[in-house]
Amino acid sequence: MNTDSSRQGIPAATIIIFRNCPNGGAPEVLMTVRSRNMSFAGGMAVFPGGRVDPADYALGEQIAATSGISADEAAHQIAAVRETLEETGLALGLAGNIDAARAAEARAMLAEVGALAPVLDAFGWQIDLAQVTPFARWFPKNENITRVYDTRFYLANLGTGAVDVSIDHAENTRLFWVSAQGALDAAERGEIKLIFPTRRNLERLALFASYEEARAQAEAIPVRTIMPQVVEEGGQSWLTILGDAGYPVTAELLENVARG
Repeated sequence: MNTDSSRQGIPAATIIIFRNCPNGGAPEVLMTVRSRNMSFAGGMAVFPGGRVDPADYALGEQIAATSGISADEAAHQIAAVRETLEETGLALGLAGNIDAARAAEARAMLAEVGALAPVLDAFGWQIDLAQVTPFARWFPKNENITRVYDTRFYLANLGTGAVDVSIDHAENTRLFWVSAQGALDAAERGEIKLIFPTRRNLERLALFASYEEARAQAEAIPVRTIMPQVVEEGGQSWLTILGDAGYPVTAELLENVARG
């Protein structure tokens, strides 16, 4: 494991959680508004997630032996599962005797011990990474930002979504369900703020009428590392991304880009 943030970027994982819209409209995704005092993306609306911890790598080594994926990839998926439980209270990517009360107890224990493995042991749960689908990887190392995260994005599905979520009160100030297009519309109205990767991912998610469509595209397009580049065109500077990675919008005027 190399966590040299200056050269490799800080390894991170985030999860895009779908649920069916209660009134039958477009599927909704779970977003959180980060506390303004956070060093990265403070005040921005993002998907739940965070950095990969050493304990995630240790557990990833164990999971990799039977999961068919690399220890590094397993660690990122485990981090996405852990951060989801920590930030939202949802027990996604886990299997066993799980209900709302036990999930709440597990979340409280996770806050105390800071690692997922002891929680799994205490509750008799197992990691179930079949619930998690790789979607994207963003590494904006060429942007002039102090903290550079190499973030892997994943998809997961709640189906009916008949569950309670609650903020962690440490990193986030609000949790809300919204369609991808609804989030983009809210940003246009100035109700939420979006950093460049979140906006591009919402535009991509807005293409899909269901979680199944999103997962099918994710499985059809190999995940490639997206490293935004500044391109001069027509006397203006544009921040651009790969044109064949599944994103309908691949450029934004640099002056309009919200920085994390």
